[in-house]
Order: sequence, then structure tokens, then C-alpha cells
Amino acid sequence: MSQSRGSIPPSRKRRALTTVGAVTATFGLTLSLAPAAAADPGDLGVLVKTENILTHMERLQTIADYNDGNRAFGTDGYEVSMMYVMDQLEQAGYSPERVPFEFEVPVEHSDPGLSRVEPDPRDFVAGDDFLTLQYSAAGDLTAQGVPVEPDAADSACSADHFADFPEGAIAIAQRGECDFAVKTQNAADAGAAGIVIFNNVDEGPIDGTLSYPADIPSLGAAQDVGQELVDNAASGELTLNMVVDTEIVTETGYNVVAETEGGAKDNVVTLGAHLDSVENGPGINDNGSGSATILEIALQLARLDEPNNAVRFAWWDAEELGLHGSEQYVLGLSEEERDDIALYLNFDMLGSSNYGRFVFDGRNELGGSDVDPAPGSVAIQNMFEEYFDDAELVTEPTAIDGRSDYKAFLDHGIPVGGLFSGADGYKTEEQVEWYGGVAGEPYDFYYHTPDDTYENVNVDSLDELSGGVVHAVETYADSTLPVNGRIRSMWQPGEIQWERHGDAWLR
Repeated sequence: MSQSRGSIPPSRKRRALTTVGAVTATFGLTLSLAPAAAADPGDLGVLVKTENILTHMERLQTIADYNDGNRAFGTDGYEVSMMYVMDQLEQAGYSPERVPFEFEVPVEHSDPGLSRVEPDPRDFVAGDDFLTLQYSAAGDLTAQGVPVEPDAADSACSADHFADFPEGAIAIAQRGECDFAVKTQNAADAGAAGIVIFNNVDEGPIDGTLSYPADIPSLGAAQDVGQELVDNAASGELTLNMVVDTEIVTETGYNVVAETEGGAKDNVVTLGAHLDSVENGPGINDNGSGSATILEIALQLARLDEPNNAVRFAWWDAEELGLHGSEQYVLGLSEEERDDIALYLNFDMLGSSNYGRFVFDGRNELGGSDVDPAPGSVAIQNMFEEYFDDAELVTEPTAIDGRSDYKAFLDHGIPVGGLFSGADGYKTEEQVEWYGGVAGEPYDFYYHTPDDTYENVNVDSLDELSGGVVHAVETYADSTLPVNGRIRSMWQPGEIQWERHGDAWLR
């Protein structure tokens, strides 16, 4: 049954997890996009339906199925996904732009190497024990291994941690508190020849990015490997050999951007979701869910009267390689164009299999951001929390930690916010009471795997969170007053025309 949007009544709260696969297996349903019909004047919440969002996601799955199982940057799967989004927008009356951008990307020519030379020789296994951090420098070096505050949560996050670091040694640091790039740069500034950053929570090796080219070879290791190296160094001499065979090449990516024809162009409400997947899966939750949600909202918004504020929709490329599409887009705007953006809303994963309802922490109470979010970010957080409170649905804040496409907007002082259903964090017993699901397991069982498929999308999560997205668009397309103090004014040229008649202003 189609669900109307708008406020979600308490009756829509669910305790069990419902995936697309479970729905279709139980009821034999085929979810398909309803035929377009002339829209009567009404609100967006009535027009945007979960089943239509699911249809877009099903089509993205089909695209991946016929293109090597993924929709990753630079692949046919991404190209066809982009064509699908643009075609849908054009049919709805938009003039979408295919916006090119260039960025640097690391290429690894051969497997990396990490070996212990002393106290006793041992070759660690690439993939199982360690991985190259993206944007690592190349190198083949043998040097002393020196731990850097390895027991501290902020290991290597401060230059002070390297006060007595021997030049030319290989730093060994624990993950946590700051970006890998910060740890690596601190090590390079201290004269380190390389760095090994080991995991602090998971068993496997760190599969991460440095975001920009590093000055030294950089590896991400498993927690047990890192602890072994720390113990070796504490008991005597530790000598390591590191081999990284990489280079940085320039690539071209493509974002898709579309904007409403009407609405104030100097107070633009911007929504974004990355369209690319990882290489080893179709990425239907990450992030077909966000991409499909804003696509359906765009299609239905086009059927209504023009908004007070222009609404801009963006589908980012190369997010999975390091947020490149959104970063290059924001950098490519003039200062005036950035000032015209009232706020940015990011939707990256809305249908996680073991989901939670997370609202971006515009107050920065969780301390996830090194940059204080613009003041309007608090108002965005409040808006989402009030919406779900009214629906008697629990939400929790999630740190603005720079892991998705809001980061470039955040860094340029633009208010940011959004919703998230969870990825690689672990669900607690208390959260099971709020959302259902399985305690002690990741919020998304299939995160960054080949099983991130249409059948494994959680329908409840998508239904509830997409309702919040619709509410945000309805709210800010009308007025951004609580966020940036702006309201479409009757004095604005080209808007409502007023004339003075005695002591009164009349239209």
C-alpha cells in the first residue's frame, strides 16, 4: 500500500526489521512506479511515496546487475545510473547539468608489503593484516619502528606526541580522535619515513583514505598486528620493512545537478546524495537510498507551484574515493555562489538493514567536527528532531565527522544537516527497544559488500527517514528564517509588487 508522507503517525512505528526481500517473499508484491497524473495543488508529503522511491532503487540494482555488479566511479554502471537520473529529471521538466570535475586519485600497481625484520623475521599478509591507505606516498624502506602514544585515544593527533621521535623511523599509531591524514602529516613533519596506523575497534585492517596525497608511505593495520608491533618495540629493537607501490593520477568525474526553475536564487536550499557505489557491490543502500529519495522528491516537487526558495538537487560522483564530487563542486563555486546557498542537507544511507534514526549533530555536542558548524546547523537539527518527536519516533544525534558529502559545505561556513540510518557502528540493546533489530551487530549488515542489494534494504527505515527528508524540503522551500534569517521578502524586486495607498501598502 502506498504511504502518504507528512507527519508519521505513531501507528507506523515498527519493532521488527522489514526488508524488501521479506516483503516480496511474504506477499508476492511487485513494487512499481505509479503512472504520472496531473497533480492537484497540495503538499509534497502526499505526492512522495515510499514505493516510488523503492522503484528507483530497484532500477539502480538492475543497472548494477548488467554492469559488473556495481555503480562505482568511472564504470559503465555509474554512467548508466547518471543517465537514468538525468532522464527522469528531464521528463519532469528540469534542465539537469552533467558537471565535470577533475581530481587526483591513487592507483596501486602491486600489493603492499609489511615485514618485521627484528626481533624475529615475519611477513604480514596484505589484505588480512594490513592495507595501503589511499593517497599514501610510494616507497620501499627499512627502518626502526617507534610507537607514538599507542595507548592514547588521540595517538599521533598532536605534534607534541612526536617530541622525541627519531628522524627516519617508522611511526606506529593507533586509530582514533582525528583523521588519518592528520596523524600522517604529524609523522611526516616530525621526520618519520613512514607510518602504520592500527585499528582500535575492529579485528580487520583499516581500509581508509588520507583524503589528499601524503608525504610518506602509510599503511592501515589490524588491531592485533598493531599491538604486536607495540609490544615488540617495548621489549627491544623493532625494525620494519614497508613497501608501497602507488602513484597519483588525475581523473575526471561527473556530478548531476538540477534546480527548480522558480524560487529565490539567492537563497537556495541544496540537497545532496552520492550516486556512486563501492567497486565490490551495487550500493543500493549506500547510496542508492539517498539518491532515489531526493530524485523522487525532485520529480514530485516539479508538479507543485513554484517554491519561495529555489531547491537544488545534487548527485555526487567519487564520494567513495574521498568525497571528491562534492568537494570539487563547492571549490568551483564563486564566493557569491556559495553565499547564495542557504543550507545543505545530506542523505547518505537511509535504508540500513539494522537501522537507527540518526540526525546530524549541528550542535557538535558529540565533538565530531574540528570545524564548528555554521549556527544554522543547530536549527536544522532541531527541525528534524521536532518532526520525529511529533511522530513519536526516537532519534539520536550522529557526529558530523566529515565522512560524507556535507564536509565541503561545512568547511565553507554553510549550515549543514541531514539524516542517516547507520553503517559500521554497532546497535545497543536500548536501540533495539527503539528501532527493533539485532543488538551487537552493525547498523548495516551489508555495508560496502556485494550484498548491499535491493532485497536487503530496510523498508521501515527508508519509509520513516524519507518522510523526514520530505518535511525538510517542504519546510525550507517555504522559508529558511530559523537557519539563516532569510525570508522571501515583499520588498524584493521581481517578487510580489506592492504600492502605497494612503497609509497602507496594497498589492
